[in-house]
Amino acid sequence: MDRAPGLSVRVKLTLSYAGFLMLAGVLVLAATWVFLNRVPHPGLLFEPDYRYAIVRAFAPTAAVVLAFLLVFGLVGGWILADRMLAPLTRITDATRLATDGSLAHRIRLPGRRDEFRELADAFDTMLARLEAHVAEQRRFAANASHELRTPLAVSKTLLDVARSDPACDTGEVIDRLHAVNTRAIGLTEALLLLSRADQRSFTREHVDLSLLAEEATETLLPLAEKHGVTVETGGEVAPTTGSPALLLQLTMNLVHNAIVHNLPGEGTVWVRTGVGPAGTVVLTVENTGERLRPQLVSTLTEPFQRGTERVHTDHAGVGLGLAIVKTITEAHDGTLALVPRPAGGIRVTVELPAGRAELGT
Repeated sequence: MDRAPGLSVRVKLTLSYAGFLMLAGVLVLAATWVFLNRVPHPGLLFEPDYRYAIVRAFAPTAAVVLAFLLVFGLVGGWILADRMLAPLTRITDATRLATDGSLAHRIRLPGRRDEFRELADAFDTMLARLEAHVAEQRRFAANASHELRTPLAVSKTLLDVARSDPACDTGEVIDRLHAVNTRAIGLTEALLLLSRADQRSFTREHVDLSLLAEEATETLLPLAEKHGVTVETGGEVAPTTGSPALLLQLTMNLVHNAIVHNLPGEGTVWVRTGVGPAGTVVLTVENTGERLRPQLVSTLTEPFQRGTERVHTDHAGVGLGLAIVKTITEAHDGTLALVPRPAGGIRVTVELPAGRAELGT
């Protein structure tokens, strides 16, 4: 915003300090003048004009005092304003650095807590979050570019082979192109869903997580049967408010991951819903599987992270399942917790603010 030039805060504080000091001096001199008028002075009693004599004796001294107060107020106010505004100058410098793209700089204002230091600490916290967010976005953009480049490169290779070898099996090439294209479409849709959830551009409605858990289980039951995994669903009614489509996607992703990353032929998935503490509802999805290190589990919500080595199957996913779950949870003001099970597998808990029990009203 373009603004007209004006006085600096330091000049304003200096003039204010000098002005108050001058006002205090005038009040003191006025009180002295009143006192001298009411109490006779022995040395001036025999003057022809008593009041004129008082003015003649008092005026030069008052003028000197006021001049001293003016100079002292200006100099002292300038110095005090500089000391008081020094923290603000550091905050301004840090803001300029952040505007230029340097988010690693921190103010770290020393001293006891006051208004300036609270502002500096809040600014440092904001810079730290911005730096982490920008770094995460850069990693996400790099990973997304890599993931999107892979199916395009595979498609180009298949087309080049088909064009250079007229005797190749066209049906096989088409099937492989279809699989690669399907994966690219799935990745693109996942990226769009992630962006939509992150922007919170959705209408909130009354939702029952227990119904979503049942719907997700029924939808993914053929996949569970194919992998030989048993899915057990139960729990209490869990009313909340949010986007039914996004919360269903969240539940689908959790159940899908629990089925795919499981023990083949003898795995189990437990899906539970219920009311949590302090006015919340909880969705818990557990599964059997390989033992996971806590360090690995803490990274699974990052985009394009997988709990096991990359697998090439129809249900391998694009590495955005838990990232989408995390984004949808945060968009609904909830919390997401991932804990490895001692016997193997993982327990994922989504805690959301509770809604009214009268769903649909």
